[in-house]
Amino acid sequence: MKAHLIKRGYNKAAADYLQHRDQFKNTKYLNQLASILQPGSKILDIGCGAGKPIDEYLVKKGFAVTGIDISERQIELAKKHVPQASFEVKNMSQLRSGEYHVDAVVSFYAIFHVPRETHATLFETIGSFLSKGGLLLVTMGSSEWEGSEENFHGVKMYWSHYGSEKNKKIVQHAGFEILFDVLDTSGGEKHQIITAKKK
Repeated sequence: MKAHLIKRGYNKAAADYLQHRDQFKNTKYLNQLASILQPGSKILDIGCGAGKPIDEYLVKKGFAVTGIDISERQIELAKKHVPQASFEVKNMSQLRSGEYHVDAVVSFYAIFHVPRETHATLFETIGSFLSKGGLLLVTMGSSEWEGSEENFHGVKMYWSHYGSEKNKKIVQHAGFEILFDVLDTSGGEKHQIITAKKK
């Protein structure tokens, strides 16, 4: 039911969300990731949305990008905006261990849309996509909360997340070493941003 709410919401809000998407300034975190990765590295973006600005940035840096999103409309927009990347409609909750083999996984403003009790399993699955030394860059909730909002870019939307300390432990228990952990307040909101390396 929650997946249906997320899919329907982002299908309907896709254009409006994209218009306001860049209020969150992620370039410094992406620059940091790009400086560590080898040229031509393969990157999976989980919850890629319309492909801008994250995948557009990564492609311009010369990386091979695959993006997945639960929303058909978002994927339609992503294919149009970033034709050099590969995109597919997929629910992150249904990802299977070893389904992808990439050098890095990124996920911005997406993981907290799936039930928080599934986050630990999701990060273990993400870890299976990476070899030792593979990189992870994710945004997560900054404090513990679960619920829905009636007017998120004109639609009803659902969130579910733990606080920053629990998030950090989940990432570490999935086999990652935390390289960078900060509470980011850009765009008038607060998110935890974690960069980590597969052990």
